[in-house]
Amino acid sequence: MSKATIPDIARRAGLSTATVDRALNGRRGVSAANRHRVLKAAEELGVLPSEGMVRLPSRPAHLVFLIPFGENSFMRDLARSITNLSTGLPLVASCNIVTMDGIGPDALERAIDAVSSRTHGVGIITTDHPRSRAAIGRLCDSGVRVVTIASDLPGTPRSSYVGVDNRTAGRTAGQLMGMLARGRTGKIAVILGSRRFHGHSERERGFREYARAHLPSLAALPVIETGEDNRRSNAATLDLLRRLPDLVGIYCVGASRTGVVEAVEEVCAERPSLIMHDLTDSSRDWLKRGLVDVVIDQNPRLVGEQAVIHLLGSIAARTPLLSLKPIEPRIILRENIPAGAP
Repeated sequence: MSKATIPDIARRAGLSTATVDRALNGRRGVSAANRHRVLKAAEELGVLPSEGMVRLPSRPAHLVFLIPFGENSFMRDLARSITNLSTGLPLVASCNIVTMDGIGPDALERAIDAVSSRTHGVGIITTDHPRSRAAIGRLCDSGVRVVTIASDLPGTPRSSYVGVDNRTAGRTAGQLMGMLARGRTGKIAVILGSRRFHGHSERERGFREYARAHLPSLAALPVIETGEDNRRSNAATLDLLRRLPDLVGIYCVGASRTGVVEAVEEVCAERPSLIMHDLTDSSRDWLKRGLVDVVIDQNPRLVGEQAVIHLLGSIAARTPLLSLKPIEPRIILRENIPAGAP
């Protein structure tokens, strides 16, 4: 059989077509056992030609994910999700998580140089730099499929991007800040890890676009780049809090969030509104304690699962057959914190 439909896979797996559809698209509501049954059935039947669906490789693939951990809890949660899905998945011959020792091109080039020649696909999180783009180009030219995760490098020959629309996430943060600061006049601090991350730059862009158009009483200050360093974010936040009595809000675009929260907790009897990204054990605790107002989450479990599935799909096809629909950001408040792990 050269082609297989969702009903074909459902019959082979002994499951409903709805379960098969959710499993192949990385959606919620599918147990690990049923996901395994779906992908095993898909492997046995070959490719999936249905429009908008993922083609799957006919042979198990060797995958590598290059992730800059640092002090970033989101990266650890993402790696856990990738490992959890890949373990025991019949279409994954091996899945190695490589911890990069930095976020820039030096670390990426070293990591790519160490990738085994048997590797079929690589998932990458890195900053947008000409050398990073060139390294990804060389990797793709060698026949390895690449997906970018959480922060895109548009214009490179990567097969797809997996993550939220970061510009939309930034505009969402702008709207939330306006709601939190309604009726007040003052300044908003914007603190991010690095503009070299395309995702961070897009979030800042979206936030400023919204603020200019809709928040005339609030002035967004020049961005503070922390290099993902909590000590730098702590010092910068303490300085802002002590100098600016009219600081009504802080938008923490990326990592180094601990330094920001510790500064706010140390100095403020009545703190400014605080919005950040990514639900982790730390940000969950900050929400519960009332130190943070809103977390805009990109769902590392779903990002990790879809990264694996997109990579398998890109390996199976000469041209990308996967839609580039971004994962929708989740707005998490103290009263709707999801139970269990992020």
